[in-house]
Amino acid sequence: MPKRSWDEQAEGHMQFLLMLRRRGIGDQAVLRAMDEVPRGMFVEPEFNDNAYADQALPIACGQTISQPYVVAYMTEQLALRPHHRVLEVGTGSGYQAAVLSRLAREVVSIERYRTLADRARERLAALGYDNVEVVAGDGFAGVPDKAPYDRIIVTAAAEQVPQALVDQLADDGVMILPLGPHGGSQHIIKLTKSSTGIARENLIGVRFVPLLPGQAKEL
Repeated sequence: MPKRSWDEQAEGHMQFLLMLRRRGIGDQAVLRAMDEVPRGMFVEPEFNDNAYADQALPIACGQTISQPYVVAYMTEQLALRPHHRVLEVGTGSGYQAAVLSRLAREVVSIERYRTLADRARERLAALGYDNVEVVAGDGFAGVPDKAPYDRIIVTAAAEQVPQALVDQLADDGVMILPLGPHGGSQHIIKLTKSSTGIARENLIGVRFVPLLPGQAKEL
């Protein structure tokens, strides 16, 4: 690759990290994870030049890879620790799972589209993210046979909080998910589970693809 292209790549990556800091991402472990995971390996080849732009990009099956700021923000809100086990609902390209894998002991990620699940599994394995397990299935149902989870992150918008996911959250666990009507106003919310119930905190406004029930029959 010509030197200028390498220089341009390096400059883009530096601007990427600077953007995250300027937008308020302060957790050094999260910033390191965002630095270490090569986002360009998780986008479609035709969008590689925009891999580090702060925007969502299309992937297969009509889905998207979330904008980097939202990935970093949701990850930071999870307050991950090295011993945590995480459930991710909505594998997509595998990018969010890769970031989580740098911060947690184990990540289980469920994807309704088998095509996306297979591609993400292969990509993550090829890049050495060996503490991520990708399964194809119904995100609303979670992965109960591996529960409880210290943290749960949902990367598609639900209109109501899925009770099955709440049930799979450990005591003192945290769930982050976008909530709101499909095509309408959505917010990321943070749920914290304790012996006395569920505490809810509304965070930033977002726009996500919808969380749909069931496993896709095709794709």
